Amino acid sequence: MFYELTLTTIVFLICAAFCAGLIDSMAGGGGLIQLPALLIGLPKFETVEVLGTNKLTSVFGTTAATILYRRAITFDFRLLFAMALPAFIGSIAGAQLASTIPTQALRPIIVVLLIAVVIYTWRRPQLGAVESLKHSPRKQIRIGAVAAGLIGFYDGLIGPGTGSFLILILVAVLGFAFLNASAMAKVINLCTNLGAIMVFGLNGSILWKLGLLLAVANIAGGLIGATLAIRGGSSFVRKVFLAITTLLIFKVGLDTITMW
Repeated sequence: MFYELTLTTIVFLICAAFCAGLIDSMAGGGGLIQLPALLIGLPKFETVEVLGTNKLTSVFGTTAATILYRRAITFDFRLLFAMALPAFIGSIAGAQLASTIPTQALRPIIVVLLIAVVIYTWRRPQLGAVESLKHSPRKQIRIGAVAAGLIGFYDGLIGPGTGSFLILILVAVLGFAFLNASAMAKVINLCTNLGAIMVFGLNGSILWKLGLLLAVANIAGGLIGATLAIRGGSSFVRKVFLAITTLLIFKVGLDTITMW
């Protein structure tokens, strides 16, 4: 078996990768399932190897979901490019610093930010129900570029909640509907994953064979999740977004308590 893993462990990781792709393609948060599963299934490997393998697996599912969204949704490519490039660069910078900065100490701040995201979204039931774009195209590009660069840096450095933060910026600040925001967030998140993979790959911190095997399951989950999101529309994506972000709060909060 791969890396002396048992068949039971491999099946467990495949199931986790599928579920992660399913959830992540709808509203982000796939790392809630996949990363903990990898940490449980690969206890003998370095954490940086687990992180690198998680990024490799995720990028395939994200790509598959992005292609499906592209067929059903019209993207604003100028804005998308303006956000994707800084996100990519920011992710590279964050991943390079990941081994030198005590990122565990930042988790309490992340919990607070995610709680604010949930409360803000929950108290505005009409938020993201329909597209109501804000600002001029030029200002949208400026805001989107800065926000994506910061979120990309965060994704490379820590990671949890990247999809939630991207969707909130696109919905609450720029005025996109949840479905469109989720689709655009997938493209931007794809770029942050690619940036991190470059860093982890150059450092030899990816289990390539296992990562590619799990990628197949992640792709299957991503395609099914994107299909459900497109059929369910923005109201469905909003509900999934709230549920996943709430679970993310408990996960990061539990990690923070355990750390202390």
